[in-house]
Amino acid sequence: MPILLKGVNRYGDPASRLHVKAMYISSTARSSVLNVVQGAITTGRLDIEENGEVYCYGQVVNDCKPIRLRVLDDNFWMRVAMSGGLGFSEAYMAGEIEVSDITGILELFIDNLSLVSNVASIYGRLAAKLTSLSNSFINQSRFTARLNAIASYDQSNDIFQAFLSKEMMYSCALWSGEEDGVDGDLTHGPTSDDLEKAQKRKLHRVLQQARVKPGHRILEFGSGWGGLAIEARLRTAARSYGCEVDTFTLSIEQKTLAEERIREAGLEDRIRVHLRDYRDIPAEFENSFDAFISIEMLEHVGPKWYNTYFKTVDFALKKRNATAVVCSSTFPEGRYSDYQAEDFMRRYMWPGSSLPSATVLINAAHAGSQGRFTLNHVENHGAHYPRTLRTWGRRLKANLSQDLIARTYPALKDDIQFRMFLRKWEYQFAYAGAGFTKGYLTCHMLTFTRTDDPSPLV
Repeated sequence: MPILLKGVNRYGDPASRLHVKAMYISSTARSSVLNVVQGAITTGRLDIEENGEVYCYGQVVNDCKPIRLRVLDDNFWMRVAMSGGLGFSEAYMAGEIEVSDITGILELFIDNLSLVSNVASIYGRLAAKLTSLSNSFINQSRFTARLNAIASYDQSNDIFQAFLSKEMMYSCALWSGEEDGVDGDLTHGPTSDDLEKAQKRKLHRVLQQARVKPGHRILEFGSGWGGLAIEARLRTAARSYGCEVDTFTLSIEQKTLAEERIREAGLEDRIRVHLRDYRDIPAEFENSFDAFISIEMLEHVGPKWYNTYFKTVDFALKKRNATAVVCSSTFPEGRYSDYQAEDFMRRYMWPGSSLPSATVLINAAHAGSQGRFTLNHVENHGAHYPRTLRTWGRRLKANLSQDLIARTYPALKDDIQFRMFLRKWEYQFAYAGAGFTKGYLTCHMLTFTRTDDPSPLV
């Protein structure tokens, strides 16, 4: 290929020389990526189609269908060579590739982890390492936490209303036999209210673990759209919580809709939504709460602040007969690191996020409370997340119209931009779903009680 540069008559002008260089770079990137793919896939099979030709890697196991990846744009090779998995996600969003099963190919990547780690260039790996180091030191100051909340949650509520349950819980649901279990949507098909039932079950499980009783006062970090706070206050024939709730959020959009939903439920006199960082807890909250609850907010705290987080919880809870329940997506212990490189989620969905492990949180709870918390109960809800994510994906595709979202984001009137927007969310649900399915990710609910309290039965 370099010999073409000698053809002055054909390639003498600058534009032609740049074109040839681009072709050479793309070809080199392609060769590099395919060389890694050839040696890395030992589980499953990947068929790559380009310009009518198909290249097969790995082998079919247990009659599972091979994953077909069709390359539509040469830019795909450079993205992957430079940025590995992040580049793959960007190529998918940009429509530079088509994939027969997006969740399936992400599971294949997890089954062949060396494929992802080896395919990126030295430059790409160095950039990822520098990004992870940078995030570990600067993320989640009060200022950056607010910026990250804006990027993650201060989006149109129409997006979230399109795929969440009526409770608007953006967290793992709990599925039971009533919905045919964690795979019921695959074996028996989804039903119209299955997510609502599963999210209600999750809320009641959390409130049960928190040992709340009528008249108790609850502190919540991470308001969402008020789902937990409303449920904790409601009195129903089956349950009678009747709690008073103070809940913190950094998202103006979430606060606005949460307060609207609270007013509609007639609960504004007993639920207060604070636009406040958890580190700025009022002095008058000291030892004022019977229970603390946080559902999938810890992912935005960051390793530097875990001890401070639990120190704040310790400050707010009563000295006796108090309970803290925290739920978080987590890494298994062997995969956890303080330094987590930028990937699709951290760049496009949850900037500045960092997943803890269960052990890291348990140690932080002990250190932050100076030994005044004891671990009472642990549950891993990871098996419930793939169905939750599949359900969100189906609902988003069915409910979010281009006209609806373009009212808030006029750029999405463009068909190409709208398709890229949908592919971003589709990739998120598939990316996380593959991680939970393969055990690469977990989701823990940890319950802490005061050290001197009798062990509760829940």
